[in-house]
Amino acid sequence: MTRRIAFEEIAPEGVQRILDLERYVRSTGLEPSLLELVRLAASYRNGCAYCVDMHTKDARERGETEQRLYAVPVWRETPFFSARERAALAWAEAVTELGPEGVPDALYADTLEAFGAEDLVSLTFAVVAINCWNRLAIALGADVGSYEPGQLARVQSG
Repeated sequence: MTRRIAFEEIAPEGVQRILDLERYVRSTGLEPSLLELVRLAASYRNGCAYCVDMHTKDARERGETEQRLYAVPVWRETPFFSARERAALAWAEAVTELGPEGVPDALYADTLEAFGAEDLVSLTFAVVAINCWNRLAIALGADVGSYEPGQLARVQSG
């Protein structure tokens, strides 16, 4: 997809608010590698090519393996992810694909057990944030492939 509109120039305050949410998520203590997997899983689910490109590049920069990156869309069929990562990936999928039933009680209970209340809330904020970015990039367009590793972290720290 190519860029349709420069939304960050038209609504810099809106973009800043999402960046503020991202800063909050990064400050929660959730593992950066886990956050990248969650962002990538939601982006794959949503079909956001820009964000898949971004988060695979950032995950590689952090030392993530190619094998695990390729396996994110099929994580259930692989042995490459820890129990905590599996819980996070399942949660990310459920929150990303909210349907009429919402998030199943059993999944909530399992994820709460794996993360505890505070980390579950933080994880949910992480999923909310990436879904927001996905929807902006898909609806308003983004230059897929233009992202440089670490670019978002530099913007977020500013």
